[in-house]
Amino acid sequence: MKIILATDSFKGCLSSGEVENTISTSCPDRDTEFVSIPMSDGGEGMLQAFISALHGRIIETTVHDPLMRPVTAAYGITPDGTAIIESAQACGLTLMSPEERNPMTATTYGVGELITDAIHNNCRNFIIGLGGSGTSDSGKGMLKAITDSFPSEMPHCRFTIASDVRNPLFGPQGAAYTFAPQKGATPEMVKELDRRAQLFAEESARIMHKDTSMLPGAGAAGGLGYAFMQYFNATFRSGADLLLDLINFDSLITGADLVITGEGHADSQTLMGKLPERILHRTLPHHIPVWLIAGRVSQSEALISAGFAEVHSITPDSMPTEEAIKPEIAKENIRRWVKRRLG
Repeated sequence: MKIILATDSFKGCLSSGEVENTISTSCPDRDTEFVSIPMSDGGEGMLQAFISALHGRIIETTVHDPLMRPVTAAYGITPDGTAIIESAQACGLTLMSPEERNPMTATTYGVGELITDAIHNNCRNFIIGLGGSGTSDSGKGMLKAITDSFPSEMPHCRFTIASDVRNPLFGPQGAAYTFAPQKGATPEMVKELDRRAQLFAEESARIMHKDTSMLPGAGAAGGLGYAFMQYFNATFRSGADLLLDLINFDSLITGADLVITGEGHADSQTLMGKLPERILHRTLPHHIPVWLIAGRVSQSEALISAGFAEVHSITPDSMPTEEAIKPEIAKENIRRWVKRRLG
């Protein structure tokens, strides 16, 4: 039996690779062949997933975090010279304690520093993952870092931004109203952040004679998506679809008997373009069953109706979430599920 493993990370708990390794090493049936494909939709774990799939190397450098403190951040370079940047390495929410989070002051400056470091390493093609940010500055910090390094003219580069967020820059569905409360913003802060984003978009439109603020993905990473599209003509892609194309997923699953995908929490939102839904979309035409596993599952009927052959929660109903997200506990829950379902 050939099983393809293509799971997202269990956010804040296990990386995609850790989830898949736990599944493959827990199966008692030695005749089962596992093909592990670490995955990401552009958020947490994006760097490791893309570099693993594209056989790249990791570079470490010192940049500034959202509060302008020095931090060691990593990015990747593929054999063809493409830079893979996970923006959360420099502007991630997890780089700040809950008490420190303030999207009124948090900056994307460090993302620009990662880009300039990659340019100095001769990269001109970029894939930027936009998940997990703690910022809402419309990418102004990133732009300032680049102009600080290239005050006259930046070398011509090509940018692809990877995200599963399709919100516009401002407005009721924009970056501030949708995401800033998760980053520490009060209702008053949300209004001010939205006002700042709209003013920046209006100013940028006057300067550049175009306006990308309402395009899908402009609101990703607190408006960082907008800055890339408005100032660098970036192409917006679903992070999951981008990775699936790069690894030639349709060919990899040829001859498979089963595909297992997953994420930390699965519900009807999973069907709104998240990684497991993209895996399902790409696999169904091949008539290969797709199982979905998650730390927690709700609205399983909708997931089954969408086409998943089976949907499983690995966490016992009685287990508190704060216990379930401990890495060793999560691994043990996966092991139990594997022995129960694949043993």
